[in-house]
Amino acid sequence: MTDYVQRAAAVLEKINELAAISEDATGLTRTFGTDAFLAGRRRVQDWMELAGLQTRVDAIGNVRARFVSPNAGAKTFVIASHIDTVVNAGKFDGPMGVVMGLDLVTRLVESGKPLPFHIELIAFSDEEGVRFHTTYLGSKVIAGSFDNALLDKKDAFGMTLTEVLQRMGSTITDLPSDALAPADWLGYFEIHIEQGPVLYERHVPVAVVTAIAGQKRVEITFTGMAGHAGTVPMAMRQDALCAAAGFVLAVEQFALTHKDNLVATVGKLTVVNAASNVIPGEVSCSLDVRSNDADLLETTYLALHELAISIGANRPIRVNWNLIQETAPVLCDTGLTTVLAKSIQESGYDVIPLVSGAGHDGVPISQVSPIAMLFVRCYKGISHNPLEDVELADMAAALRVADTFLDSLIEQYP
Repeated sequence: MTDYVQRAAAVLEKINELAAISEDATGLTRTFGTDAFLAGRRRVQDWMELAGLQTRVDAIGNVRARFVSPNAGAKTFVIASHIDTVVNAGKFDGPMGVVMGLDLVTRLVESGKPLPFHIELIAFSDEEGVRFHTTYLGSKVIAGSFDNALLDKKDAFGMTLTEVLQRMGSTITDLPSDALAPADWLGYFEIHIEQGPVLYERHVPVAVVTAIAGQKRVEITFTGMAGHAGTVPMAMRQDALCAAAGFVLAVEQFALTHKDNLVATVGKLTVVNAASNVIPGEVSCSLDVRSNDADLLETTYLALHELAISIGANRPIRVNWNLIQETAPVLCDTGLTTVLAKSIQESGYDVIPLVSGAGHDGVPISQVSPIAMLFVRCYKGISHNPLEDVELADMAAALRVADTFLDSLIEQYP
């Protein structure tokens, strides 16, 4: 009988080992293309090779390992997550899915049984998009949807993506050939922490993901007139920060009226030439809107745009609205999700369907393949934070469910 707690402990040991590789001595930061990222990538590739898998690093920096089926014309089932992090990150977001995936494939390799389909385990190089402010670099290449215009994007130090890839030893012209052709896909599976409090509050270790919310990210600049804080009368001011503040509160109020199926966040606010004795003349802020309802997402986007313009006109303040990123809501595959839900039930756990408010690599992959996701409970739903934590028992539960899921797919495959 499988000792899932023992397997989970081995997974946790690798997660901790990878978390010790950071560009920040006081926390965990491992962003795309840095020395810490390259060191972490080497460690992951070493683990894959020790498991007896065929490995390679592709042109975007993904680590890829294959367990090859002897069947002629076999399709490929991908198990994946990412190994890059946000700044001052937790250690489970992304790496847990990669290391658990390695554990799952290792079990199949050690069984000595031939597979009816290929399995490719992928550690995506960039999901968070921290360095170049664009998400899913790794998975877009695999899906064949990488936009070559991204090669000219620059990081905070003025280095282009092309320059970073060349420093990593990549051959840029190989990017198109690194995609898996749509006809070769059997499916995609990712294990990930929930990054929300539902499982924690309900004391349940795992959940099946039914959809991934769509997103729109906007950069907004409010431009008024800077002035002396002591000499410009209140009624004559063009205070950009007051306009921005009104917008922030309006965003919160709008989202609260649709709270069951919408979240909206202003997470960044920049006051240009800020000083305590200066009326703010220019303020920029971010806007992040998410919903799994495409119509509600679009309606909200248009309404908040109109609201920003109206706030500016009433002051008067110039408003510049710039949509910088958008993804449509994604439904997980009904067939794979049904098998996953049944695997949860057969493993002895309640089946809880959840919509992911966070984006995942499954978003671009869904354009070419059926996708499925398993959420794992995390401490208080905390993520993108050093307090991010997952109990050993919950990791063991996830491994049990995932084993059952893969075994079911293997049995069902013609």
